[in-house]
Amino acid sequence: MPSLQRQVVVTGIGAVTPLGLDADTTWEALVAGRSGVGLISQFDASHLDVRIAAEVDGFDPVAIFGKRRARHLDRVTQLALAATREAVEASKLDAGSVPERTGVVYGTGIGGLRSLTDGIEILRARGPEWVNPYVLPMMIPNMAAGEIAMEWGLKGPNSCTVTACAASAHAIAAGADLIRLGRADAMICGGTESSIIEIGVAGFSAMKALSIRNDDPEGASRPFDAGRDGFVMGEGAATIVLEDRDTALARGAPILAEMAGYGATCDAHHMTAPHPEGDGAVRAMREALADAGAAPGDVGYINAHGTSTLPNDRVETLAVKRVFGPSPPPVSSTKSMTGHTLGAAGALESLVCIQALRTGILPPTINQVRPDPDCNLDVVPNHARRVPIELALSNSFGFGGHNVTLAFRLA
Repeated sequence: MPSLQRQVVVTGIGAVTPLGLDADTTWEALVAGRSGVGLISQFDASHLDVRIAAEVDGFDPVAIFGKRRARHLDRVTQLALAATREAVEASKLDAGSVPERTGVVYGTGIGGLRSLTDGIEILRARGPEWVNPYVLPMMIPNMAAGEIAMEWGLKGPNSCTVTACAASAHAIAAGADLIRLGRADAMICGGTESSIIEIGVAGFSAMKALSIRNDDPEGASRPFDAGRDGFVMGEGAATIVLEDRDTALARGAPILAEMAGYGATCDAHHMTAPHPEGDGAVRAMREALADAGAAPGDVGYINAHGTSTLPNDRVETLAVKRVFGPSPPPVSSTKSMTGHTLGAAGALESLVCIQALRTGILPPTINQVRPDPDCNLDVVPNHARRVPIELALSNSFGFGGHNVTLAFRLA
C-alpha cells in the first residue's frame, strides 16, 4: 500500500493523564517508571470487587473553563480540550488563519458515559422535568471533536472515531489520510476517555477483565508478566497536531516526527477476544511497515497494546514474532503505568513513540516480577533504556476486532 505524495509530520503534542496534566510531566513519569494507579476517589467503590483505577488527579475544570462552560461539558470533553490547548500552543499553529484547511478527527471508546448515567439517575429520582437539557449533547461521543472545532473556529473535515481501544489510533490514521489526500493542511487528532464511574468499573469487572489487586494498586497493571490478572481502567486525553510537511516548513513549525504510515484491519473473530493466532494484528503491523516504506529490521521500538490481560498479551507476543521473527525489537507497555485509557490509548501511546524517537529513551514495562514464557519479548522490564531509534510502531487493538498500527519516524 504505497504512501500518497504529501508527507505528514507531527508539530504538536498535548496530554492530560494519570501521570500528569501535560505531555512533559507525563513523559517524565513514564521514564521514571512511576505508576498512576491508586484507589478510586471519584466515587465510593467500596461495594465493588474492583476498587482501583488510574485517575487524572488535580484537574480543575472550573479553573480551566470557568464555571458556566465547565457545567456544559462532560469530563471526557474537558480532558480533550485541555490536551488540545497544549498541543495547539506547542505547534504554534494559527488554526484560524485558514480555518477551511484545518480539521479534527478525535476518538473515544464510550464518550460522555458520566453525563448519561447522571441523567438516568435524575430521571428516575426526580422525573423528566429535572433532566438537564444538555445531557444529550454532553454524552454523544463526537462532542469533543465538535468543541475543539468551535474553540479554534476550524471548518475543515471533522469527525469522531468510536472503535473501542483503537479509536484514537484510527483518528490519527484518518487525519493523516486527509492531509495526504490534500483535503486538509493540518489536522488535530487524538482521543479521550473518562469512564471511571460505577457502571464503567462494574461492567468491565463483570467481564472478568479487570485486575483485582486492590491491596497493591501500583503493582496491579503488569503486562506480559506471568502474574497478570487483568487491566486497570484509566482515563485521560492526548492530542497530536498533524500537518503537511511543506506547509509546516513554510511557517517555521517545530517538526517533532513524521507520521510515516499505518495499517488498519479487523479480526472478524469475536466480540472481545483477539484472534488466537493474532492474524489481524499481524496484518496491521505489516501494512504499517509497507505504508511507511520500511522493513521489520528498521523498527527500533514497539509500544504494545499490552493490556495486562492473559489472552491479549500472549496473542500480541505471537503476532509480533510472526512479523519480526524470533528476535523482535524492544516492546514495552506503558499501560503498566497509565492503566488502560481505552479510546485515548492510541493517541497517548503515539505520543510515547514520538517522545522515544526524540529523546532516544524507551519507557519501561513496570511490575515485571515473573517472566511469562508465553510472552518472551524484550519488554524493557522495570527500567527505561537509552537506545537511539529511527522508527517506532504503536499497536492498538479494540473490542470488535479492530486493529491499528501506527508508524512514526524520526524527522
